[in-house]
Amino acid sequence: MSSDGSNDGDRIEALDEITELDDVDDIELTAEGQSLPEIDEGRYLYCVVRVDSEVPRASDDSEAPRASSDSEESFETIGVDGEPVSVVTEGDVGAVVHACDEIYDSADLTEVRRWLVRHQTVVDEASEVFGTPIPFQFDTILRSDDAGVREWLREEYDTLELALSELEGHWEYRVEVVETEPISDETLIDHDDRLADLAAQIDDAEEGTAFLLEKKFDKRLTELRAGRRESLTADLQARLDEHAREVHALERSPTASLSETVTGDEQTDGETLSRLTLLAHEDDEEAIGSVLDEVAAIDGLTVRFTGPWPPYTFAPELGGDNEDSRQTHS
Repeated sequence: MSSDGSNDGDRIEALDEITELDDVDDIELTAEGQSLPEIDEGRYLYCVVRVDSEVPRASDDSEAPRASSDSEESFETIGVDGEPVSVVTEGDVGAVVHACDEIYDSADLTEVRRWLVRHQTVVDEASEVFGTPIPFQFDTILRSDDAGVREWLREEYDTLELALSELEGHWEYRVEVVETEPISDETLIDHDDRLADLAAQIDDAEEGTAFLLEKKFDKRLTELRAGRRESLTADLQARLDEHAREVHALERSPTASLSETVTGDEQTDGETLSRLTLLAHEDDEEAIGSVLDEVAAIDGLTVRFTGPWPPYTFAPELGGDNEDSRQTHS
């Protein structure tokens, strides 16, 4: 099974789901006439990447132009709301940014969709040029100019450098296992003596007793289905652990997502049995796909495998997020 993360709906998912924007209200859509926090000067942060450390640059207080590496010169793209994107570097670490003076809120879902897609597109393009990045959530803004970005990079350098080294060549993947043809009650009865006994008692019981027995029967059914889900998830996690650096289970039923709202996409029919997020090396993607192919071959099950994504879930927590320096809007 190959992963699929190329269309706009999946790009939105990378920000909606991977950055934990499951609830539409988390975007804080701006009501008409509502004022937004003022930013005198800021830098919108897309991601941090490793750059060529051999390239000299002017000091922060110099008016001389800063030299750029070949990769920086070739990285020309347009960011959120049509803003030109640049790379601010400190040593061998660079921040992909654009200049801004406000956060991005809107009551227009179509506009929000464009922003989300553009944010993820910039991160994807940076990934192609520089390798695995440390991605930021949508609307993460540093309240400063380029010199402030460099100062922040210096302060966080050890954390950023270590994370970039550990994440090199690794990407985030998402797995969802959906049961499109639920196992029948009859099949569960055939494989569980307790359930079979309750079914027999119900057939012979009077109305009042039958009602109580039916409640026990339904509870047992619920337990068996939950146990089946847990067993499938545990088995799948164990098999994926052989090919991924980290595997984490997610909530089976996230709240209404922004990607559904702005694209009109619907969830796959059926019950979600398992949702997982993986951090894995790009060389192991095919092996992971093979494991998932075996699961998808089981009657009644469908597997959705998306990625590779920038490792949003596995990015390090960074400091400097007080109101005077950094605005994290999520």
